Amino acid sequence: MTHLQAGLSPETLEKARLELNENPDTLHQDIQEVRDMVITRPDIGFLRTDDAFILRFLRARKFHHFEAFRLLAQYFEYRQQNLDMFKSFKATDPGIKQALKDGFPGGLANLDHYGRKILVLFAANWDQSRYTLVDILRAILLSLEAMIEDPELQVNGFVLIIDWSNFTFKQASKLTPSMLRLAIEGLQDSFPARFGGIHFVNQPWYIHALYTVIRPFLKEKTRKRIFLHGNNLNSLHQLIHPEILPSEFGGMLPPYDMGTWARTLLDHEYDDDSEYNVDSYSMPVKEVEKELSPKSMKRSQSVVDPAVLKRMDKNEEENMQPLLSLD
Repeated sequence: MTHLQAGLSPETLEKARLELNENPDTLHQDIQEVRDMVITRPDIGFLRTDDAFILRFLRARKFHHFEAFRLLAQYFEYRQQNLDMFKSFKATDPGIKQALKDGFPGGLANLDHYGRKILVLFAANWDQSRYTLVDILRAILLSLEAMIEDPELQVNGFVLIIDWSNFTFKQASKLTPSMLRLAIEGLQDSFPARFGGIHFVNQPWYIHALYTVIRPFLKEKTRKRIFLHGNNLNSLHQLIHPEILPSEFGGMLPPYDMGTWARTLLDHEYDDDSEYNVDSYSMPVKEVEKELSPKSMKRSQSVVDPAVLKRMDKNEEENMQPLLSLD
């Protein structure tokens, strides 16, 4: 075991060897091979290329050198292309802070039975008058940056549960294709995290319709890890034990405290509220859409294609069977 693996338990070391092809005897060579590829992309500013940083990208791509380098390049390219998102990329930024305090994201105290961190989002908590969808994305990315410092989570990964209870159609109308693409690019294509499952619960029919729109833009591996449970929490409990879930998800623990993770990041600044004008953010949604909408996304900025809506039955979520496959 090298010093780069010092933070891993014996069980996680074995998991890294078997599932991620991590070999302590070749670890430094693997890292150097990725680092040597940096010169092939002079258009990208690689702000970090130290061993520990590159290692998280190798783990995210099971030690396939080229795939790890491509993820590393996309990580920095995403930040270059969206500079305004990262200008004030800290927990005390007013927009990020407000999103964090509303539980975007939340993190459960207990890991699941695979050692994965369970992140939770309560979609209806979004207060559109106080912060933007971009602020929520920034808060999630900032939180992941903090969590991925833990080598155990680099190997074991994350699980995400999104509760859509009381999420209105008006709120959903803000989830435009280009905004969703921005999130997909930031989380799926440009961040070194392993997501073992993304669980939708209590989703209304229009969220299911929205998923049909964005599904083609998700990788096959990502699609296999998305589970639409609707109101069937029993199917959620088959994958995540109720003993570690709060009562909102039919679990045995008390209701989730939305400020738990925010207090961890903000510490003594949690209660120091400052005024934030949601319209003053320097990255207007229209500018995001201008930069990110490919031809395939050039459609009405309503939440879904009207043709899709016509095909949707408002009662479909009650009849929808959860997807219970995980590779």
